[in-house]
Amino acid sequence: MIKNFEPRLYQQTIFATAVKYHTLVVLPTGMGKTNIFLMLAAQRLKQYPDSKILFLGPTKPLIEQYLSVFKEHFVIDDSKLAMFTGEVSPAKRAESWDQAQIFFSTPQGLENDIISGRIKLEEVSLLGFDEAHRAVGDYAYVFVAQQYLKKAHHPRILGLTASPGADMEKISEVLQNLHIEEIEVRTDDDPDVRQYVQDIKMDYVPVKLPPAFLEAKKYLEDFVKERLKRLKDQGVLHSAAYISKKDLLGLQAQIRGRLAQGEKDQTLWNAISTLAEIMKVQHALELIETQGAIAANDYLERLEKESYTSSVKAVKNLVKDLNFRSALIKARSLKEAGIEHPKLVELQRIVEREIKANSSAKIIVFNNYRDNAADIVAKLNTVPGAKADLFLGQAKKNGQGLSQKEQKELLDRFREGLFNVLVATSVGEEGIDIPRVDLVIFFEPVPGAIRHIQRRGRTGRQEQGRVIILVTEDTRDVAYRWSAHHSERRMHDNLKTLRTQLKGLVHKQREMPLEKFMEPQETVHIIVDHREKGSPVVKALLDLNAELKIEQMINADFMLSNRVGVEFKNVQDFVDSILDGRLMDQIRELKRNFERPIILIEGTDDIYSARNLHPNAIRGMIANIIVSYGIPLVYTKTPQETAALLYVIAKREQEDGKRDFMPHSTKRVQDTTWLQEYIVSALPGIGAVLAKPLLKHFKSIKNIVNASVDELKEVEKIGKIKAEEIRRILDEEYKL
Repeated sequence: MIKNFEPRLYQQTIFATAVKYHTLVVLPTGMGKTNIFLMLAAQRLKQYPDSKILFLGPTKPLIEQYLSVFKEHFVIDDSKLAMFTGEVSPAKRAESWDQAQIFFSTPQGLENDIISGRIKLEEVSLLGFDEAHRAVGDYAYVFVAQQYLKKAHHPRILGLTASPGADMEKISEVLQNLHIEEIEVRTDDDPDVRQYVQDIKMDYVPVKLPPAFLEAKKYLEDFVKERLKRLKDQGVLHSAAYISKKDLLGLQAQIRGRLAQGEKDQTLWNAISTLAEIMKVQHALELIETQGAIAANDYLERLEKESYTSSVKAVKNLVKDLNFRSALIKARSLKEAGIEHPKLVELQRIVEREIKANSSAKIIVFNNYRDNAADIVAKLNTVPGAKADLFLGQAKKNGQGLSQKEQKELLDRFREGLFNVLVATSVGEEGIDIPRVDLVIFFEPVPGAIRHIQRRGRTGRQEQGRVIILVTEDTRDVAYRWSAHHSERRMHDNLKTLRTQLKGLVHKQREMPLEKFMEPQETVHIIVDHREKGSPVVKALLDLNAELKIEQMINADFMLSNRVGVEFKNVQDFVDSILDGRLMDQIRELKRNFERPIILIEGTDDIYSARNLHPNAIRGMIANIIVSYGIPLVYTKTPQETAALLYVIAKREQEDGKRDFMPHSTKRVQDTTWLQEYIVSALPGIGAVLAKPLLKHFKSIKNIVNASVDELKEVEKIGKIKAEEIRRILDEEYKL
């Protein structure tokens, strides 16, 4: 089933293990991890000819690469290959599942397909996870693997990664989440891999901040020192030394908790505001140190502009400060004078030298900040022989962003040599498949091993690669450089440990199948609002074998019977819904529609410190819900606890055998207008928004039912397709 491909010895060795066990493969970038999956797919389809193969990757560019590898090397009709992304509609995915055999998918949409039952994991004989180090926490890989092991008739899992990380705890978590039974690790130094590894030459290029930058930096540093001293004098801090962003956030949360417990100390309120000021200025410091005058000036000016309209005390106090104003003036003068950060000057020099030496050179420049990356593109396009373009993620910011189609077109143009310098943000760290990149430049060091390795791995795939990292002396750049260095060393040490210590872990795991820990559960039926379908609670309900039905519900998040509806919120959302006024509307609808309404709040955060909202406002709302509306508030800590409670309530409600219930069922409500809207909202494509204009136009439900397609189309936002679907549902004979 394989063509135009001769496996290397290490690929054959790894394949032999993967045939027998769920396997994690750790292999350097460019060593053909996808080809190992290709070989295993052929073996599984030979063993189970009617089964399906599923390969997951975190981004669309990555799964497009997998698809192209299979088209080139796998003997199968193209119609049997399918790609699932967010751009493919659920209906189309369900249709493709019935027709194709090998699937390449991003994981997020697949979660919804599994929950909704559009795809059948029991048919999958091989499930692959590329960038398997992502299988931690709530990432979709974890849920998909768990459901697969529960449902598949012939399960086999293959995880692939070049950089599992430096944290042994995280690596162990990946192994457990993907139910790994064997580990195959190869490093650059292993004899069966060494002959195929291309050396990558690493150069760190130091630059010094010019005096004008140092002046702006000093004003910002003086601001931070003064604020830290203030906090120390107030007893909030033990030391006025440098404090990290993580510690600042932790201190803020600690102070909010003390206030929520009833401490009436104005010093604490002032400290929260001071900490917010420090965090904003530390970000400005990072920009001036590592990015340049334009990035720093634009950020400082945004803060100044915000202060004119903002009621936030931290912003107003910040902008009034003499050090802040001095730094802003200095950054503005640097920008107006066109004084560049020395990194940018050095970058232009490096690119010009590279292109002069090799007119066909391809270069990738990584930069952490979108705004600065755009400025880099503009500056590099002034370099003789350089043609630069910007590779961004999809999220829009200040009008910037590329669709997945635009990303692919940009990479195709780069491959074809239509431009020779690709400036990428972090989205380019994974998923760029370019046959030959001569030079990778880091505009700034990145502290983590995974990101460092991913960036570096864009070169040295087919011949010797080169990496240059720009480092501003006496700044956080130096700390990040050494952090990445030590993190990567720890990762390599952990990889050696994986071959010994963790072998015992996976062998033990292999001896204790998942089913051993699962008690058989009685199936209950729960209706879930479609907006909750990807939540951890829904996944936990599936683990309990609850039978879920996804519906568009107006008045609750979970419906456990005809009389029990649950409005579900985490702590943050509960407080936010008080502030924006949503909560009162939701409470009224819940009370009006269900005989036994429940509000369920999940989380371990202190509800009184989630936002800058006075505790009495929260207490007043809670009293209103319980006393005025008679609705109980139930608190849970985790999604698992929430799911267990929903399951038990649903089971209790359905003990008499009444398991069939619908979100549009007859309630005790006597409000005629509301009932009319409720009935009409159940028509296909209508919902609560279009129910009112339909009733207003036709005056009664009877007239709507008797209306023709053309008459229905007269109502605004009711097009031909909606009108025909409404007519079809009303006319079609009911079949039990």
